[in-house]
Amino acid sequence: MTRGYLVSGAKFISREELVLRGSDSGGQNLIVTISESFAALVPIVMRKLQDARQTVATAESCTGGILATAFTTLPGSSAVYIGGVSSYANSAKSKLLDVDPALILAHGAVSQEVAIKMSEGVRKELGADWAISVTGVAGPDGGSAEKPVGTVWFGLAGPRGSAARVSMFSGDRSAVRMAAAEFAMQWLVEELG
Repeated sequence: MTRGYLVSGAKFISREELVLRGSDSGGQNLIVTISESFAALVPIVMRKLQDARQTVATAESCTGGILATAFTTLPGSSAVYIGGVSSYANSAKSKLLDVDPALILAHGAVSQEVAIKMSEGVRKELGADWAISVTGVAGPDGGSAEKPVGTVWFGLAGPRGSAARVSMFSGDRSAVRMAAAEFAMQWLVEELG
């Protein structure tokens, strides 16, 4: 069963963490903790996009909507954030982002090829100027010798073409997911100049 989350506000609880509090569609409490450094990147990306009169979209697998949540928490985000796809299952990557199932079979969902196709797919489908994708192994299960837990691929599609990056993160599932979201946002800051 898919559940959507509504985040209604933000509150600093320490110098290192920002907590977004809200509730899911069933009325259950939801708390997403992000680092202050990640929280600081979001308005930078938004300002750069506003100045350039450009937009962004997200395609998230292992981060499951963290980037989308970060963008939509800030007022005025609708001017630059088109939307996002949380494509956790391979079938969602194929149906919603036009990632060829044969590509997933050949390279795996956590790969350069799939990360690029995810970003290109969401950019095309939502009509954004820029798109960032995240696909990885957050753990604690699912890792392999070739792609251990903490392996995350990122795709970026924009006016100058598409690219991919890979990074390894340590920590528990939550730490890997948050580090991946921050890495993606930092890459957007760099690319937007």
